Amino acid sequence: MSGKGEKQKRESRLARFWRETVGELRKVSWPSRQQATRMTIIVLIVMSVMSIFLFIVDNIAGVLLKLAIGS
Repeated sequence: MSGKGEKQKRESRLARFWRETVGELRKVSWPSRQQATRMTIIVLIVMSVMSIFLFIVDNIAGVLLKLAIGS
């Protein structure tokens, strides 16, 4: 018989979690479409610049390591 009570307890926990989640999402201040687009573009630009920078640093480090090893 304890299995039935445990099942109801689990369902009530899930229902409470869902209600609290929906309640919290209603409190969120969502950005406008224009703000989201602008922030996405900024993130893509920063990612591109950083990937180019890391590519250059990696190549320089590889060349310096080859010179240090002597191969």
